[in-house]
Amino acid sequence: MSYLIDTHTHLFTEEFDEDRELSLIRAAEVGVLSMFIPNIDDCSMNAMLAFCDAHENCFPLIGMHPTSIDFRWKERLDVIKQCLISGREIWGIGEVGLDLYWDKTYRKEQMQAFDEQIQWALQYDLPLSIHCRDAFAELIEVMKPYCREKLSGIFHCFTGSKVDADVLLSFDGFMLGINGIVTFRKSNLPEVLRSVPLERIVLETDSPYLAPEPYRGQRNESAYLIKVAEKLSEIYGCPVSEINAVTSGNALRVFKRGWKSL
Repeated sequence: MSYLIDTHTHLFTEEFDEDRELSLIRAAEVGVLSMFIPNIDDCSMNAMLAFCDAHENCFPLIGMHPTSIDFRWKERLDVIKQCLISGREIWGIGEVGLDLYWDKTYRKEQMQAFDEQIQWALQYDLPLSIHCRDAFAELIEVMKPYCREKLSGIFHCFTGSKVDADVLLSFDGFMLGINGIVTFRKSNLPEVLRSVPLERIVLETDSPYLAPEPYRGQRNESAYLIKVAEKLSEIYGCPVSEINAVTSGNALRVFKRGWKSL
């Protein structure tokens, strides 16, 4: 059985309260044996850490999601930073970034918070898990000053154009996170990915969101990652086992701190 890594799943959230342990079993049955668990904000951090502490194959990332940025963002971000400097094992900074889809009220503050968390990644030599929605220009504006720094990470939930992919992959240490969207009938991703090297891609679910076909509209879970791998097998014209091996290797290079544990 091929080994798969889900680089982005929120298994600690309430959507899994009824069958969390069963979902882990279902994931293992299809070969998903390791999961990286991004935080959402200061309110979710303890639940996320407790979940990871209880499951040796689940690895925590800490950060503040851009939609959680509000007028108290500095105070709330400091709560998360205290965890980072506490010395406990953390595998990355995430989920961080920019989201101007729902509300632009805190555009400036989102950019400031994102910049601060990029600095955390540099200081502690940790990869970033970056969210971007309707904020591509702002994302590049914040990241451009760091283009020569040794940043690494994942552009989570990539759905952009070939031009977007080229710009993002100019940041050498980064991968594109591909999830169930690639299986959607109207998705442009299959065409875009034909020009993206498989060596720059990692797999993710973003569960409980974005379930792939044929589960679209249902709660997503890590077991469905195999459907993403199968779609990439079609796109790249290679066996699913090769997709699994290459993308898992890519994930291990990103999360190098966790190499010995995985």
